[in-house]
Amino acid sequence: MSYEVIEFNNIKYAEIIRNNLRVDKTTFFSSPDSSFQFGLIAHKAGYVEEPHCHPSIKREITDLQQMFVVQFGKVAVDFYDEDGNKIKEVVLCPGDAILLIHGTHSIRVLEDAQCITVKQGPFIGIEYDKRIMEVKK
Repeated sequence: MSYEVIEFNNIKYAEIIRNNLRVDKTTFFSSPDSSFQFGLIAHKAGYVEEPHCHPSIKREITDLQQMFVVQFGKVAVDFYDEDGNKIKEVVLCPGDAILLIHGTHSIRVLEDAQCITVKQGPFIGIEYDKRIMEVKK
């Protein structure tokens, strides 16, 4: 599978774009109303995008999503339901990207790894932006 959705009880926990997914044109997988847009930019050789900017506009964002791309190594991401039960594990390899949308997750490094990560800002502080959750082992 090249694009995956991790969903449980009608809650979307994550979207994954695997490193082997190829598209012919720019494609976004997230819904337009999502606070974080996740997709692939693709153009044929010779394409030129007009000079442009992204003007400031006030937006209200109440969730905190995180995206990361594995540069090297191997990383497992575990997902848990609201009762702390593990519902899914996915293993990410170099070039795989994941958007963490909702719910409790943990990350285990299976091989020495480095990832590029992006989160919405501003960073308010770890006491507000991360809450340690009790899960069942």
